[in-house]
Amino acid sequence: MRLLFSALALCAAILGRAADKDYPLVDAQEVRARGGLPNFFLKAQTTGAELKIGYLGGSITAQNGWRVQTLAHFKKAYPQSTFAEINAAIGGTGSDLGVFRVQQDVLSKGPDLLFVEFAVNDGGADPQRIIRCMEGIVRQTWKANPKTDICFVYTLTEALSGPMLEGKLQRSASAMEKVADFYGIPSIALGMEVARLAKAGKLVWKAPLPQTDAEKAALGDKFVFARDGVHPHDSTGQVLYTQAIVRSLPALAIANHAPTPHVSHLALDPANFERATLVPITAAKLSDGLVPADMKAADYAKGWANRLPAMVRLTQPGQSIEFRFKGTHCAVYDVVGPAGGKVAVTLDGGKPFVVQRIDAYCTYARLSNFVVGTDLPDAVHSVRLELLADPIDKAAVLAKNKNVIDKPERFAPLNFFPGALLILGELVP
Repeated sequence: MRLLFSALALCAAILGRAADKDYPLVDAQEVRARGGLPNFFLKAQTTGAELKIGYLGGSITAQNGWRVQTLAHFKKAYPQSTFAEINAAIGGTGSDLGVFRVQQDVLSKGPDLLFVEFAVNDGGADPQRIIRCMEGIVRQTWKANPKTDICFVYTLTEALSGPMLEGKLQRSASAMEKVADFYGIPSIALGMEVARLAKAGKLVWKAPLPQTDAEKAALGDKFVFARDGVHPHDSTGQVLYTQAIVRSLPALAIANHAPTPHVSHLALDPANFERATLVPITAAKLSDGLVPADMKAADYAKGWANRLPAMVRLTQPGQSIEFRFKGTHCAVYDVVGPAGGKVAVTLDGGKPFVVQRIDAYCTYARLSNFVVGTDLPDAVHSVRLELLADPIDKAAVLAKNKNVIDKPERFAPLNFFPGALLILGELVP
């Protein structure tokens, strides 16, 4: 899977850093055990047990880093049991998408433990929205299986490191702590050692790994964290993340409570996203001639059949998708990429607004989503999505991230590739 710290996530990090001073930040602490992971550890110690660990997060989790390394640790620490991963990491996405896809991508596979990592990609999100989304993930998980243990993990980037250097969690993690506190969910701040090294002047945030003896000597006692200040090198920064989790596990194994089903009591925020649903796009009314995309043959769809199995492809201006839903929030889950075009979105018969399905990072196709409407009255709403003929200066779009068009034929189409609707509520006839 290609790694991505999208334009949206990068802007979010910058906005989040600027807004940290306006939000009460939580003191940084590597592990807060709270209720621990009692059900997971009891089962792990049982001879012949089969355990599944879910990893829901962004591109830092998608790397072959802390996810792969922690799974290896559990296999070695508990040889009497077997472990399998549920890799539900998608680059450039936050809890606002995670809460809609957690059922399909994780819970349907029966996890015993769920790690949730969205602190970086939620860097500039509204704290109350973060709380609602994270609480929705928790409540959906325990509704599916009250014995599934959950652990929040908070990763770090250079852009978001300011509060950690001063002994505070970044704004997104501080918001997530409210949910963790309310539900007794353990949390691990993976960047404590990263911040310590940075503050001591022993961390290089952004650099290639040294290869030659001369490069290693020039580095001295400094530690190279990441290739881009965001995605840690698997052999350095990701190892620091893994070590933080391993150090924290003893506290989570002997936490306050005996193995017991988790119970979701009164909600922290009654407007949380527990009702989040992912509806296949084929449940909507499609223009004549629209058929499911060829997931195997089409370049834009390769690799996404497991996430959006019902994807369709709009290729002709005027082709449309219409549907009605009862609820308070709606978004479209799709693929953006070189062949992306413009889509007119009409909500409740109002003035259409246009969304563009290619951005400065689209040298390849990737999963994305866009909001149709949010914080709506809890009533029935109508939506129309229509592909436009409007041209796009794709060279100028790519140039914003110093990318260029390699093969003109890849960028020539103006298409739309929706696969699902993200609804806080339900689809109605």
